Amino acid sequence: MNAIDAQFAAFADTFEALELIGLIFLLAIVSETLWDIFTGQRKKLGETFANFAIALGNHFLERTLYGLVFILGLFLIAPFAPFSIPITWWSWILALIAADLTYYWMHRWEHEIRILWAYHSVHHSSSEFNLTTGLRLAWVEGLIEWVFFVPMILLGVDVVQTIIALVIVVAYQTWIHTEKIGKLGWADRIFNTPSVHRVHHGSNKKYIDRNYGGILIVWDRLFGTYQAEEEKVVYGLAYRLGTSNPIMINLHEYWQIIKDARRSRNIHELFGYVFRPPGWKPKNHLQNV
Repeated sequence: MNAIDAQFAAFADTFEALELIGLIFLLAIVSETLWDIFTGQRKKLGETFANFAIALGNHFLERTLYGLVFILGLFLIAPFAPFSIPITWWSWILALIAADLTYYWMHRWEHEIRILWAYHSVHHSSSEFNLTTGLRLAWVEGLIEWVFFVPMILLGVDVVQTIIALVIVVAYQTWIHTEKIGKLGWADRIFNTPSVHRVHHGSNKKYIDRNYGGILIVWDRLFGTYQAEEEKVVYGLAYRLGTSNPIMINLHEYWQIIKDARRSRNIHELFGYVFRPPGWKPKNHLQNV
């Protein structure tokens, strides 16, 4: 652990800057919440409290051995990289672009593979959309998502540089969880903006599984998953969760998978319920009910 600590210490100034940005975002989140409550715009306080409770759970987990899984996993992979990319100004640009592209595919697969959707659905489960929604992240994400960044490490990107690039991609998305900023013209076609991300959180038929990008939305335009905001967004899942209990929010989709898996009649159906896209059913599923 001392060697790992030393590598992080080399980027102490960068992490301090990121922590300052995090505090600014937290102030913005609290300010928006208080303003919405004061003006009566925040109708479902249970959703807001659930978002903060989930965030506190993640904060606690990140400061335990549980939270080190993401970091340790990447460090264990690093010795297998055939070469290493030197840390220079251009490698920072490369790392940020690579992290953003990796995030796009990770995010897309979290929508297209049900067992991954089981945890990512937590972020989509609120029927409200505000800055606190960005805090609504599943408690198990850190145990799983590090795997998606293994290719960056094997391609020689420094582990700490990879982590910092990912933190930047994730931190960027804090400000886009709001209805208080309208469309931004040309920026909506290049970057992930509030308008673009509102679409991503919509349960409208035309909005489902669109706009996966982290910072750049050009990935969606390149891979055919871009959708502009055109009609009023209906937030939340395709079905109503009906609870603001943080534990149920984190576990509900796993329970649905278990219920579906139990009625599987063969390995093909079991595989489909677990690994195919959310909502998948065998062709003759009515006979299974």
